[in-house]
Amino acid sequence: MTLAPAPSADTPRSDDDLLLLTAEGNREAFTLLYDRTAARILGLVRRVLIDQAQSEEVTQDVFLEVWQNAKRFDPARGKALSWVLTIAHRRAIDRVRSSQSSRDRDYSVGVRDYEASRDDVAESVETRREHQRVTSALSLLTDHQRQALELTYYRGLTNVEAALQAGVPVNTMKSRLRDSLMALRRLVADAA
Repeated sequence: MTLAPAPSADTPRSDDDLLLLTAEGNREAFTLLYDRTAARILGLVRRVLIDQAQSEEVTQDVFLEVWQNAKRFDPARGKALSWVLTIAHRRAIDRVRSSQSSRDRDYSVGVRDYEASRDDVAESVETRREHQRVTSALSLLTDHQRQALELTYYRGLTNVEAALQAGVPVNTMKSRLRDSLMALRRLVADAA
């Protein structure tokens, strides 16, 4: 494919011609293409991004990509302006996604690091009062009930090990444990 010589002031060129010349490294052609299309590219990007400063930055990135990738333009597949607008739209959408992803990350970190305020003094007093109610309720249990709780919860024995330690069948230990938990729950609730 032969191309016309570099554009001059008296020879109007199409955007397609200018982009093809840009692909050959012709700076004048790129300058003309920029002058013709920059306002439309900025307008498109601005409609997507809203923010003027970001829009200008993305538009600059678009023209840098046009300069670097002009060889990829194929006039048989479409017009130069459409090709450049597609790049601009893609870049603008990428910026929106990047910004949203950044906001989502910041939000996730903020939520993760958020520690709800709490009243340590009140919590400590409530824990102490709960401990006193449980201790008081434990003293009201029968010896067998207290033994079942001590073996399984305080010493960490299984039901089988606790039954062997207490010298009772496993089912008896399970019954004592169930009865002691129910009695303890009732006694603590009554003390509250």
